[in-house]
Amino acid sequence: MTTDSVTAPPAAPKTKAKPKKSGMARQFWVRQIMNWHWISAAISLIGMIVFAITGITLNHAGDIAAAPVVREQSAELPANLLRALPEQEGRHALPASVVQWADAEFSINSAGREAEWSADEIYLAMARPGGDAWISIDRATGEVMHEDTWRGWIAYFNDLHKGRNTGEAWAWFIDVFAIASVIFCLSGLGLLWLKAVARPSTWPLVGAGLIIPLVLVLLFIH
Repeated sequence: MTTDSVTAPPAAPKTKAKPKKSGMARQFWVRQIMNWHWISAAISLIGMIVFAITGITLNHAGDIAAAPVVREQSAELPANLLRALPEQEGRHALPASVVQWADAEFSINSAGREAEWSADEIYLAMARPGGDAWISIDRATGEVMHEDTWRGWIAYFNDLHKGRNTGEAWAWFIDVFAIASVIFCLSGLGLLWLKAVARPSTWPLVGAGLIIPLVLVLLFIH
């Protein structure tokens, strides 16, 4: 006696559960914020280290000994250049011929700067990061005095931190660096927000970062 075998119907293929839209949105924003975070970190990394170190040196500027190096020179402006000086007062650039002579005589760069012109003297200030310099031209005798002061590399980087006498190019760099730093911090805050559930200490630490300086300002700065 034989029995007919009964063939079981094939199992229906399993369908993958579609990820929830909320999870997809979260993953999208995590990727976006992480991209902004690492790009801004790469742009601002070196600048942030330098500005943090110079923040310390500025905070302890009175404790850091510095011996300025002062160099003085004098010369006489050639008679033809002295006679060619225009009779004017106020703020004006030096004539190109005087700029060329002064730069060669004192090893300076006086081009593109405005001097203070008076009836008796022409005074050109040439302040720079970490130092100061000037030249003075006596309009009656043609005597030219030059003084250069160098305060050292710490003063140089401190002036870069403050943007003191650094020119337009450095001012633009500070703006770009500041924007990159803000993006770095805000994207970091976004990552904290998205990851805070798994790290209970996140918001207490963020709150401490706000409360501590606020308390110091209110209680100890007057």
